[in-house]
Amino acid sequence: MNTLTTLRISAVIAAAALTLTGCAAAAEPAPTPPATSEHDGHGASGDTHGGHNTAANADAEASTVVTISDAWFKAAESGMSGAFGVFTNAGDQPITIVSASSPVAHMVELHETAENAGGEMEMREVTGGFTIPAGGTYVLEPGADHLMFMGLTEPLLAGAIVEVTVTFDDGTVLTFEAPVKDYAGANENYESEK
Repeated sequence: MNTLTTLRISAVIAAAALTLTGCAAAAEPAPTPPATSEHDGHGASGDTHGGHNTAANADAEASTVVTISDAWFKAAESGMSGAFGVFTNAGDQPITIVSASSPVAHMVELHETAENAGGEMEMREVTGGFTIPAGGTYVLEPGADHLMFMGLTEPLLAGAIVEVTVTFDDGTVLTFEAPVKDYAGANENYESEK
């Protein structure tokens, strides 16, 4: 065999080897993405104001069991404000809101409005949280139960959009956004104010 024939045979063998390598690589199955599981407990994610998981609660799960509608915040220049809306529990077990937080307040408490010994209406922190019955709703409204934003970090002006995250007794969360509205009612005293 001459040198030219040897080179041609070598080229054919190299081309065949590359073709077989390419076929073998194409035959390998594509990597499978990591498995994910649905949370079957309580909690929330969706709402009419853009509910979503929050980065601050990345370890907590959200599900579609609890939603909120008609959410809004009372306008305030400083100090305190309230948030209201209707929570709906589509699950088959009751679930309790145990805490809340927001970037616009140093502290958010769950409050009720009740009559004090002097017959005046006053706001006070709720112990035990707000329990949303299975298949039912829980209403937060002025002059009644509400989320109390204390130590506002910025003015809440009408038309602004505010974010709040509520945490449930099973560790799941619901983060939602809602508009700020002017509202002149619900001027009850805070129980520590005398």
